Amino acid sequence: MPQISLATLDRLKAKGKRFAMLTAYDAGFAGLMGEAGVASVLVGDSLGMVVQGAGSTAAVTMEDMVYHTGCVARGVAAGEGDVPLIVADMPLGSYYTPEDAARNAARLLGAGANVVKLEGGAWLADTVRFLTERGLPVCAHLGLTPQTADMLGGYKVQGRDAAAAKRIVDDSLALDAAGARLLLLECVPDAVGAAVREGARVPVIGIGAGPGTDGQVLVLHDMLNVTRGRKARFVKNYMAGRDSVAAAFRAFAEEVESGAYPAPEHCYG
Repeated sequence: MPQISLATLDRLKAKGKRFAMLTAYDAGFAGLMGEAGVASVLVGDSLGMVVQGAGSTAAVTMEDMVYHTGCVARGVAAGEGDVPLIVADMPLGSYYTPEDAARNAARLLGAGANVVKLEGGAWLADTVRFLTERGLPVCAHLGLTPQTADMLGGYKVQGRDAAAAKRIVDDSLALDAAGARLLLLECVPDAVGAAVREGARVPVIGIGAGPGTDGQVLVLHDMLNVTRGRKARFVKNYMAGRDSVAAAFRAFAEEVESGAYPAPEHCYG
C-alpha cells in the first residue's frame, strides 16, 4: 500500500487540503486508521495516562516509546489502506542535549517511526538543527506542552495575551527555520493557530488550535469516549451514533478534510 510521507503532507498543505492525525499505541487500532483515511498516527507519550493510568506523561520512558512505536509500525503496515506517517514522541528527559536527542531519535526511527516529536520553544532550535542535519526528521510541539505543564500553570490555554501569542508564533517560525518538518500546536487561540500556519513553510497540526491549521489530531481514547472525567473543549465524541471504531475513525478523517471539525464549540477564541 502507498506510504504517506512528509512530502505527501507538504503537497496537501500546498493545495490547501486538510488532513487527520490520531494517537495510536498498539497494532490493532493503528491498522484501522490507515484504512479509515487517517493520514498520520502519533505514538504519543499520552500513553502514560490513557494506557498506563498515570496522572501525567512524566514517567514514560524511552523503552515504553520504542515498544509502542514498534507495535504501531507493525499495525499500520498490516492495514489495507494507505500506510499513515508515524510520528513518535520523545519522552521527558530524552532530548536535554542534541547528542541525547540524536541517539534517542535514532532508536524511535529504528522502531518504525518516520518523525520524532519534541516539546518546546525556540530554545530547541539548535537541537532541531542538529537532528535535521543528521537526517532525523522532527515535529516541534508548542503551546501547551504536557511534559512541562506544571511550569505553564497546568493544563490550560496558552497564548491568550498578545505577548504570549507573539512568543508562540515567533518560536514556531524559529523552529520551522531550524529545520522542523512539522509543527504541532496544542491549546492555543484560533488566531494563533492561523498565524502560525500562515507564516510556516511546513504543515501545522492543531489540537485545540482552531480550524486554521493544516491538520487536526485527537487522542484516540478521547475521540472514542473512553476517557473518564471532564474532557477538554476541543474533544468530540466520534462514537456517538456510530456502530464501530472504524466508522468513528472515518468520520473524524472526513470531518477534518471537509472543515466540519473543529466547529466553533471546539475552539478557543
